[in-house]
Amino acid sequence: MRRRFVVSGPGRVETVSGFSGHVPGSREYRRLLIGLFFGGVATFAQLYATQAVLPAIAADIGGGPAAAALTVSASTLGLAAAVIPWSIVADRIGRVPAMTIGLLVATLLGALTPFAGDMGVLLALRLLEGAALGAVPAVALAYLSEEVSPRHVAAAAGSYIAGTTVGGLSGRVFSGWIGELAGWRWGVASVVVLCVIAAVLFLGLVPKARGFVPGRARRERGPTIRARLASNLRSPVQLALYAQGFLLMGAFVAVYNYLGFHLTAPPFSLAPALVTLLFLAYLAGTASSPRAGALAVRHGRLPVLLWSIGVMGAGAALMFVPTLIAVIPGLLMFTAGFFGAHAVASGWTPVAAEARARAQASSLYYLGYYAGSSVFGWALGLLFGSLGWAPFVGAVLVMCGAAFVLAVAALRAPRGAP
Repeated sequence: MRRRFVVSGPGRVETVSGFSGHVPGSREYRRLLIGLFFGGVATFAQLYATQAVLPAIAADIGGGPAAAALTVSASTLGLAAAVIPWSIVADRIGRVPAMTIGLLVATLLGALTPFAGDMGVLLALRLLEGAALGAVPAVALAYLSEEVSPRHVAAAAGSYIAGTTVGGLSGRVFSGWIGELAGWRWGVASVVVLCVIAAVLFLGLVPKARGFVPGRARRERGPTIRARLASNLRSPVQLALYAQGFLLMGAFVAVYNYLGFHLTAPPFSLAPALVTLLFLAYLAGTASSPRAGALAVRHGRLPVLLWSIGVMGAGAALMFVPTLIAVIPGLLMFTAGFFGAHAVASGWTPVAAEARARAQASSLYYLGYYAGSSVFGWALGLLFGSLGWAPFVGAVLVMCGAAFVLAVAALRAPRGAP
C-alpha cells in the first residue's frame, strides 16, 4: 500500500493512508490480539520472575531480604528508564521489529540470570533484562492504535492487558513452585522456558504493521523526539491519563506488597504458604481487562474508567474489615477494578495523542505507571510500618479518589463533541 505524508502544522508531518485498521472477525485482528497476548506473557513473566523466590535468593547469595528484593526493583527500574528510548527506536525501525529485538535480548539475558554468582551480577542482569523488556510496553499500545480500527482499540488493548496479568501471575507461580522443589535458579530458568515459548508464539502470530511507516523509510522529515514528547506533556488529557497509571499502579503494588504482612499477623495469623495463593487474585484482572475494553467500545472510555476506579476503591474499603470473608472479595474487586482502569487508560493514551507521537505517549504512560509502582510501593510501606493497616488503606482510597477526580476534570469530552 502506498502512503503519502502531508504537513499539517508547524513541524508536524502526519501519515495519510487508506488503511483503516483491522476489525473484529478478521484473521489479522485475531492474530494481532493473540500475538500481543503472548507478548504480554513473555514480558511480564520475566519481569516478576524473582519475586516468588526472594527468600531463596537471599539465603543463597546473601545480602538479606532488602537486597534480594532489589532483583524486582532493578528490572522495573530498567523498564521505566528504557520505555522512551524504545519508543524512539520503534519510530525509526518499526513497531514489530522493536518489540522483537527487545523480547529476544531480554530472553537471552534472562537465560543468564540463573548462573549469576553474586548479587552485583544478578542485579546488573536484571536491570538490563528490564531495559530490554521495555520494548513491549513502550510500543504495543501504539502498534494497536495504528493497526486496529479506532472503534475497537479499547477492546484490543484489554486483551493485551489480560496477557500482562497472565504473565505476571505465571512468572511468580512457575518460579515459586519450581523453586520450592529444585531451588531458585531452576525456578527462574523455568520462567525463561515459558517466555521462549510465548515469544515464539508472539513472533509467529503478530501481523506486519500496515498503519505505520518507519522513519528510515520516509523521505519527509517529521517532528523531533523533543517535540513529540512536548506535545504529549502539554496535553491535559495525556497528563490526566499518566496520572491514572501513576496513582492507581502505586496503590495496586503497595497493597500486594504489604497485604501479606497484614495477613500473617493477628487476627489472621495465616501461614506464608497460604498468603502466596493471593497472587491468584490476578486472574480477576485477566477477566476484567478485556471486559473493560469491550465495555469502553459500547459505552465510552470515561464511564468505564470511572466505574473501574470505583470498583477498585470499593475493594480497598472492604479490606478495612478484619475478616477473610471481607478481605478476599475486597482483593478480587480491587484487582479487577485496577486492571479494568489500566486497560482503558493505557489504550486511550495513544489514541488521544498526535499521530506521530503515539509511541512517546504510551512510553510516558508507562514511565508514570512504573514510577508510581516504585514511589508508592516504597512510601506506603513506611506508612504501614508506622501507623498500621487502616491508615495505609485510607491512603490507598485517597489515591483512588484523586485519580477519579482527575479523570472527571480532564477527560470529559467538550460539550457537543462526539
